[in-house]
Amino acid sequence: MNVLLTYRNRVITETDLGFIVKMIDQHRSQGRSAISRRLCEAWNWRQANGQLKDGVCRGLLLHLERQQLVTLPPRIMDINNNSRRRTTAPAKLDFQPLPITSSLAELAPITLHQVRRTPEEKVFNALIDQYHYLGYAQPVGEHLKYLAYAGERLVACFAFASAPYAIDCRDSFIGWSRQAREHNRHLLAYNTRFLILPWVRVPLLASHLLGRIARSLPTDWQNLYHHPVLWLETFVDTERFAGTCYRAANWIMLGLTSGRGQRNSSGKKETSIKAMYGYPLCRDYRKRLCCG
Repeated sequence: MNVLLTYRNRVITETDLGFIVKMIDQHRSQGRSAISRRLCEAWNWRQANGQLKDGVCRGLLLHLERQQLVTLPPRIMDINNNSRRRTTAPAKLDFQPLPITSSLAELAPITLHQVRRTPEEKVFNALIDQYHYLGYAQPVGEHLKYLAYAGERLVACFAFASAPYAIDCRDSFIGWSRQAREHNRHLLAYNTRFLILPWVRVPLLASHLLGRIARSLPTDWQNLYHHPVLWLETFVDTERFAGTCYRAANWIMLGLTSGRGQRNSSGKKETSIKAMYGYPLCRDYRKRLCCG
């Protein structure tokens, strides 16, 4: 078996490449998405919930094209194309909310709205794009989005997505093998965005919301993706934030990144150092994450 490369833990051989080239030639007129779906179906390449790994397969095809191993058909861009919608910046919100300055106890009952695939998702996207320092980026793969309300007043936004593949400090803390990580990584959720809206000044609100989301998210994730979530995690930019709210909500500080970035081979610091935090959602999380 002549291995050409390994992509996201999938070994691609010369035989696989020949099959991919054949699929591209047969379905070139149908576009790249159709080719990736047919490849996933032929390989039975699926997520834990049974959905095709379409996004990962498209990434593989782009990687092969960059390596000049395949030639993909031109992109099909129309009004129904997801990639076109994702390149359009979320709409800006034009309103001047009144400041919210009170104690946590004085706020009206706080509710969390899971807004993925609802009309409120556009509000979430616009708020993150307008007020979060990282802006809005369309998540890939499994993800949920939340708006937090105090009565009828918006106070915060959350987003959770599929966890990063390999993080040394997390993997060591959990104690899982490479095989267990490959088998169970879908049981982790990564907090990609957390925004207390800038006009909200309520002490202890952030840690309170982290506690609330830890109780709500597992059920919402199970309902949408048909598998449990056992662990939450996030990165905190140490040059901007102290991570106080995560520690107050009993998240565990796992370690620091090197600041080199994902594709930096120089060994020099090029990005800000991030602190990684994790939060187990059940007592036997290690046992369940390390099985398989």
